[in-house]
Amino acid sequence: MTAFTPIPLEDKHQLLVELCEQFEDAIFILDKNLRYLSVNATYELMLGYTEAFLLGRPLGVYAADFLSEEEQAVLKNLTNSLDSTGFYESDFSMANRYGQTLDCHITYRRIYLDDTAYYIGKIRNMSIVVKNKKKLVHLLNYDQLTGLPNRKVFLSQTSELLLDSYQEVIIVRLNIDSYRNLAILLGPDCINTLVENFVLRIKALELDHLRCFSHFGGDDFALLFECKDANMVRHQLDSLMQMCERPFFLNNNATKGSEVYCHISVGVSYFPKNDNEFIGLLTKAEKALNYVKQHGGDDVCWYQKSINEFNAHHIQLESELRTATSEGQFIPYFQPKFALDTGEITGFEALVRWQHPTRGLLQPIDFIDAVIAHKLSLELFSQMAIQIAEQLSVWQTLGFNQHICINADAAEFSHPDFFDLVSNLLVQYKIAAHQLHIEVTESSLIKRHSNVKKQLNLLKELGICLALDDFGTGYASLSYLQEYPFDFIKIDKSFISKITGDRTQHAIVKAILQLAQALDMQVIAEGIENEQQRDLLLTMGCQYGQGYWFGKPMPAEVATDMLMQQHLSKNKDC
Repeated sequence: MTAFTPIPLEDKHQLLVELCEQFEDAIFILDKNLRYLSVNATYELMLGYTEAFLLGRPLGVYAADFLSEEEQAVLKNLTNSLDSTGFYESDFSMANRYGQTLDCHITYRRIYLDDTAYYIGKIRNMSIVVKNKKKLVHLLNYDQLTGLPNRKVFLSQTSELLLDSYQEVIIVRLNIDSYRNLAILLGPDCINTLVENFVLRIKALELDHLRCFSHFGGDDFALLFECKDANMVRHQLDSLMQMCERPFFLNNNATKGSEVYCHISVGVSYFPKNDNEFIGLLTKAEKALNYVKQHGGDDVCWYQKSINEFNAHHIQLESELRTATSEGQFIPYFQPKFALDTGEITGFEALVRWQHPTRGLLQPIDFIDAVIAHKLSLELFSQMAIQIAEQLSVWQTLGFNQHICINADAAEFSHPDFFDLVSNLLVQYKIAAHQLHIEVTESSLIKRHSNVKKQLNLLKELGICLALDDFGTGYASLSYLQEYPFDFIKIDKSFISKITGDRTQHAIVKAILQLAQALDMQVIAEGIENEQQRDLLLTMGCQYGQGYWFGKPMPAEVATDMLMQQHLSKNKDC
């Protein structure tokens, strides 16, 4: 073991001086009168004063008379603390010679040598730490894309305002309509640009009585107003809606094709009418917002109690629909289709009914929109298709070679199991493909699901007949006839209702019949309600029809009786 040799006192002093000079913190020594005796290099760099300049000067560098009141107060507090305890520690901001403000942590200690008091001070520059802390606070409280206060700040400001305000406090919640579709279409950079421009445009409105404009993220925003009368905000919201009527441009050039229209849904609640607490107000504004979105968006809704009832009904209806699909509560009613010349039943259209356990038999108008909204249409189609296949099998055993037409939405065709579902039914119930017809509405084809054409072609190859329902009510009927392999055109009842007295309706129906003949398609007229309509359609060349004059939708057993009576009548005539 190597023997330890103590450092000579002179070398020890030199080592301590050199180490002090290399220290990252600023170190200085003061005499008993708080005058500079020594400073290290870090202190010189931090404050911008050389040791030669500082030696002999007071702690504040200049006489107390030249210091600000704030600096004098700090110096007095420091002196009192050192006199009483010999120790002082504090965080404070300090200006250096270069005009910079440094966030510092400083400590002073009193040390006696040979009964002489000295003060050793140490300053640590906390500017980076404070800056990072402020940055963290900003990250926690402000949206990084728009710089707006986030939900946390909005809730805090709303809560504080409700405690102090003697006026009405209005909470506005708003979303950008079809935001997800826009995000997919535009991509991340452009959708961010759209949101930024959207925020800038709202700021430019300089809305009166606005206390906070907050961004909860994505397309989710909130506004906080305070004024004597909440109705004063209605004008501000009108300005907001009008703002969205002008296109947004995603680049610097307002060129055609670069514009995007950005509509919004808005929900509003206010204190004291709707609630006294901010959570209740926020919840009710969001309920009003949700109500607008469920009704198509692009509107403003002020909260009312009826919205609660609507939402409760909406939730209950979804639960009941899911129970209905699992328990088989949906049943088909059958409306007959006739040959106009002979009056013979040629087939049936299956129309869905809901045999509700407590509300009785419900029409599609009571539930079909909810079925689509909750994405239960395939389950409904499956339940109906199975019952239709069973009925066709029953009729087949009775000797009735009928067909049944079932309605399907284009969205259902996009499901990968749709074709297998239909083809398996034909095999399982031993029915011919031509006995099952599928109707597709024009409105559903507007969605243009990518594999609809493929699915329809597969069904056509299977031998299933296809019909275009509600022909003439959509936007591109002729293109559909060219694009998809339809066998039948069904003329919508809106063109039949006044056909005997309206020249325009007469001309439209005649044109459809001529078009169908040219394309080798058969036509079924819907909504025939009297003999005059039937006779006119027959003279115009229409072969088939359905409507209340022939028969209303009916249960399976009634439809079976009609077929049996027709069979007996034909045999009797023979």
